[in-house]
Amino acid sequence: MSQFPPLIRVGLIGYGFAGKTFHKPLLMAEPRMRITRVASSNSEKVHADLPDVAVDADPAALMASEDVDLVVIATPNECHAPLARQALLAGKNVVVDKPFTLTLAQARELVALAARQDRLLSVFHNRRWDSDFLSVKNAIAGGLIGRVTHFESHFDRFRPVVRKRWREGNEPGAGLWFDLGPHLVDQALCLFGLPLAVHGDLMMQREGALSDDWAHVVLEYDRHRVILHGSMLVAGGVPRFIIHGEKGSILKRRPDGQEAQLLAGMTPGDAGWGHDPDPLLAYGGNGSEQEIPALMGDQRRYYAGIVDALTGIGPNPIPPIQALAVMAVIEAANRSAHEKASVGLDLTNEEIAAWP
Repeated sequence: MSQFPPLIRVGLIGYGFAGKTFHKPLLMAEPRMRITRVASSNSEKVHADLPDVAVDADPAALMASEDVDLVVIATPNECHAPLARQALLAGKNVVVDKPFTLTLAQARELVALAARQDRLLSVFHNRRWDSDFLSVKNAIAGGLIGRVTHFESHFDRFRPVVRKRWREGNEPGAGLWFDLGPHLVDQALCLFGLPLAVHGDLMMQREGALSDDWAHVVLEYDRHRVILHGSMLVAGGVPRFIIHGEKGSILKRRPDGQEAQLLAGMTPGDAGWGHDPDPLLAYGGNGSEQEIPALMGDQRRYYAGIVDALTGIGPNPIPPIQALAVMAVIEAANRSAHEKASVGLDLTNEEIAAWP
């Protein structure tokens, strides 16, 4: 890869919820990065937060700019593949928000193109650095409950009224499974590797729903099952994680708080950033109970890893070949829901080998 200036110059495409709430503050918190341009149709909104940053109405102008080393794509899902392809062909390194693309075929095309262009390509699976996931991962790795036999991961919310936004519309890439499924899937694959098969069930439950707002997906392994669940009609919430094993069980009641902190205006790195006051609850087979303090979450580690990868001092934090597997599970769940049967993953031997 080419040599970089002291600061990695970033062009951010899209300044909606994802761009403004997640990418902008996390990029600004990385001292080795600087946002130089934003592509958005609303320059006033951008300049209210970033008064000294150039705003391009056309993403092509941002990609053509010589003061951009890395393009971050935070647009509606159906734009991910075409914009990433355009940025790679323009010679830029690229970060794509999740989901990587709409189809596994599109994702494969981008991985191959990035290799031909000799450019970094990464997918923003930021929730690998959530406090709840890190705490559960650490407890499982430490053998707290022995071999896992049952694992549940929930993203449940109570939003009974369908909102007028693309995420809840009927265009390609809309719906809860495309929105939250990639987080659930990526975390599960990090813990357990690739499943033997996938069984998906998707529904529209709310009055006036235009895309799925309920998802229940089971990843089938030889001796355990992983349940990934999301709903827009869960008042009060349910535990974020429920895990059973041969020696006991773990409950994580509340989710990581970094999204809430960002929405409240906290700057990543402020005092209390990533702190999780909700402990793991561990239950032993002998009737014992204990509380285990949650680990700190820190999604800043994703962009720190991107800089390390670009400057040659570390690996890509989310290799795109791993993101292919996430897309394979997303696609398999959609197919399973349609066919009403478990289906396998459409992955090559090389793609399978990317996961231990």
